[in-house]
Amino acid sequence: MRNWSVFNRLGKLIWLSLFGRWMYVLLLPWFVPTISYLLIGDPYLESFSNFLLGTLMVMLMTTLAFIPHDWAAQLIADKYPSIHSSAKRALLTAFAFFVLTAVYVSFYGWLIIRYRPLNAELNFDKMLYVYLFELLAIFLLTGLYEVNYSLKKWKEIKSNKEAIKKAGMQGQLQSLKSQVNPHFLFNSLNTLSALITDEPERAEQFVDEMAKVYRYLLQTNQHELTPLSKEIKFIQSYYHLLRTRYDTGLELVIDVNEAALASYIPPLTLQLLVENAVKHNSILEKNPLYIIITSIGNDMLEVKNNLLGKSTPVKSTKLGLANIHAKYQILSERQPVVDFGPDYFKVLLPLLTEKPVHQ
Repeated sequence: MRNWSVFNRLGKLIWLSLFGRWMYVLLLPWFVPTISYLLIGDPYLESFSNFLLGTLMVMLMTTLAFIPHDWAAQLIADKYPSIHSSAKRALLTAFAFFVLTAVYVSFYGWLIIRYRPLNAELNFDKMLYVYLFELLAIFLLTGLYEVNYSLKKWKEIKSNKEAIKKAGMQGQLQSLKSQVNPHFLFNSLNTLSALITDEPERAEQFVDEMAKVYRYLLQTNQHELTPLSKEIKFIQSYYHLLRTRYDTGLELVIDVNEAALASYIPPLTLQLLVENAVKHNSILEKNPLYIIITSIGNDMLEVKNNLLGKSTPVKSTKLGLANIHAKYQILSERQPVVDFGPDYFKVLLPLLTEKPVHQ
């Protein structure tokens, strides 16, 4: 299996990219005959055999030179994938092509001048015309690679936007199913009913916070991202509902710095994690469930809770975490990290810039 993996990687390295193969096919009919004439001179056209042998010779040299050019273009595109990096990507690609072309053309030119295949007339003075032609070919090749990459990236962005909308709708439905259901409403209304009789002021506050929760659930998830500051305010309203019900059995600690608050996350991410913590742990006043939300280094947000086993464990569907991972896969190359131990469960969430989908 290991040997097969090595051969598989080697095959991918040798083989051209899909666009590279199309470029190669389009290059051959005009580039090879032209550069063949520049390298060989009039003997190239003196006979059919010279034409055939010269074309085959230069085609082989062109193929050996084209493969590393395609690799270089792919490596640069992978390092600078943003559509906003077009100028940098094009300049680096042109520079890489220039260096590679200079090395290959100089070497091939020296071989032809040294050994004179097919009575080639090439000399060091005529090499200037070869370099000028190759320079034009570099500009053309760079432009074609960049135009193709930009069009491909634009299509990906358009496709990602549609995927985000779909993920947003699915997330909204999931949140509504998990929150706007008879059981949740029954508990909330029961709590509200008790408060109205005994503590009318707290009942009024409970209604206000409940309205904030449902307004956020219905509106915010229509967006790709939400400011962390806004998500924190929402989670505080959501926590108020839970705290009113569970009293001191549930504690939420938020320690997020100002820089982190200016970052963005997918909407309802914190709600899903808090909901999971409440769902899968016992909540007792003598042994509270602690949920701690903390900003840490490397633009990350840590959401951690202690583990308190339930007498009747709730089977995990993992839909909440799957939803979070799905959104991050669309929005960013950075992904959430799930970690847990014997007494804690922790999720590290990357904090994003406003529009990562347009990278």
